[in-house]
Amino acid sequence: MSLVSKITKLFSPLDSQVAPDKDSTFSSYPATGAIEAAELRSLHNARSNQQFSMEEEEEVRHPYIHCMLAGGLGGTSGDLLMHSIDTVKTRQQGDPHMPPKYTSLSSSYIKILRQEGIRRGLYSGVTPAFLGSFPGTLIFFGCYEYSKRHLIDLGMNHSLAYLTSGFLADLAASVVYVPSEVLKTRLQLQGRYNNPHFKSGYNYRSTLHAVRTIIKEEGFAALFYGYRATLFRDLPFSALQFAFYEQEQRWAKQYAGSKDIGLGLEILTASTAGGLAGVITCPLDVVKTRVQTQVNPVDTISQGTPTAQSSQAPKIKSSISPSLVHQGQQSVRTISTSSPNTTLRKPGSVTLDTSSVLTGLKLVYKSEGVAGCFRGVGPRLVWTSLQSGTMLVLYQMLLRQLEAYPLMARGDNNH
Repeated sequence: MSLVSKITKLFSPLDSQVAPDKDSTFSSYPATGAIEAAELRSLHNARSNQQFSMEEEEEVRHPYIHCMLAGGLGGTSGDLLMHSIDTVKTRQQGDPHMPPKYTSLSSSYIKILRQEGIRRGLYSGVTPAFLGSFPGTLIFFGCYEYSKRHLIDLGMNHSLAYLTSGFLADLAASVVYVPSEVLKTRLQLQGRYNNPHFKSGYNYRSTLHAVRTIIKEEGFAALFYGYRATLFRDLPFSALQFAFYEQEQRWAKQYAGSKDIGLGLEILTASTAGGLAGVITCPLDVVKTRVQTQVNPVDTISQGTPTAQSSQAPKIKSSISPSLVHQGQQSVRTISTSSPNTTLRKPGSVTLDTSSVLTGLKLVYKSEGVAGCFRGVGPRLVWTSLQSGTMLVLYQMLLRQLEAYPLMARGDNNH
């Protein structure tokens, strides 16, 4: 650089001085300049993602009424869509016949469809399912959003806040969905009134008749049968499902660079969240199924030998009146409640003579190993993926519609 150039540079603007120096430096040290540029780009992207994540966190705070309605409609749609498969699984798990009348999922589905039809067969129990699903999911999403927002505002780690909120929300909703599931399950086992194709031990004329009969002959507490076992399985499932879903949604939005991640990623995040939670909680599902479907009612109400008791069980169900069946069999018969169990008991497997889920887990692991704890994991993965995918995709779609056409303006309600 000449002397004239140096003197001229002293009187040039500051910006024009910086630029040549920077270019000179990068040209003199090309490798160093490239590294610094890459680091700057990386830092810029990290800050952009952080800023986007913080903005997204504020944007998802829809009014509570929007979250509750979208969740209620999405959850109910998912439950009703899968109801026919739920009925087949319930029949398989509650089948008192030996050998079992219902074996594989496909053959059982076709058999019920041919013999009993859709309304009184595959979709028996749909009325209490609907009456419990909509208010249950309404309560769930309201409690979930309320808990999540307040825990995050208190400074709790986001993932832990999602986990805790899912746990608390399912606990609140269980007061509604457990009684409805008891009614739904009994009507699914029964099929139509005076069903000639399947003797389940239940024979109600309608949902209202079932409620009156159960309360009159078994007491109000019978509507909450299996409550503790249900909570042991469903609370961890809901907590994990929403912890996975929220985290996957954040990753998807960062990947897409927008809150609109597209239908493909919506389905992927929703279905994988439910599927992963279903696989992890499969051992709890196995124990719950064993405890609630093992056949031991006659041992409780009769004094005969085990062989005599087993041979007389079908006669008891077919010969006595429905009311006596309710008094003798139903009050002690173990059945599945809540979302369908996807585990069928293997012939010869250990009998869980306990109501403790933890004790049951130890017995299954000790007698059958890890494979026994995860029996039926395939069907459970499919079920939870489909149900969760349907519910959460519809939830997001409805939230967007409600955002475009709000029922109420944003205000203090969304905090």
